[in-house]
Amino acid sequence: MPKMKSHSGSKKRFRLTGTGKVKRGHVGHRHILTKKNTKRKRRLRGAAFVSHAQERTIRNLIQG
Repeated sequence: MPKMKSHSGSKKRFRLTGTGKVKRGHVGHRHILTKKNTKRKRRLRGAAFVSHAQERTIRNLIQG
């Protein structure tokens, strides 16, 4: 059986931390930022972690 391929889109969106958690960016911080207030943009800046329910799914997509 051939090797499983990792999901290219997921590789670009998620990172694994040293402890094994899955890190992600926030949505809504790419464009159309003029109508969003400064507080909202500042909150979107930092990284977040994937929920525990979705962690296994995303880890499988990244590692293939």
